[in-house]
Amino acid sequence: MEQHPAPLTRHLRVHRVRGHTVLEFRGEIDIVAAAEIAPYLDVATSRPGSLVVLDLTHVEFFDCSGLRLLYRARTRVLDRDGRVQLVCVHPLTLRVLRVTGLSRILPPLPTLDAALERPEAASGSV
Repeated sequence: MEQHPAPLTRHLRVHRVRGHTVLEFRGEIDIVAAAEIAPYLDVATSRPGSLVVLDLTHVEFFDCSGLRLLYRARTRVLDRDGRVQLVCVHPLTLRVLRVTGLSRILPPLPTLDAALERPEAASGSV
């Protein structure tokens, strides 16, 4: 059963779906938002063997601060033998992911369902 708690910040909501921890980013992810999100991201990615989905579906703007959050989450989850998936469809955010190379190590999927169904970890080489 999916839980729908209130957002932890106006830029992040964390909930569980089918055994996965979903970090749902929202709005404009810039340096201010990243500072709000980082402590909650660290808590959500601290458990060994976690299944984590980083969901950017509701993101309107995404800068290098957001990239750092994604990379940090990926590193923390994989260091703890977990699996991490990324959901993103926004053309400008996808472009940023491609240009920076982050899409090679954290390939974006088009929907939350696709991320929840994908068995392998997003763990490409850096």
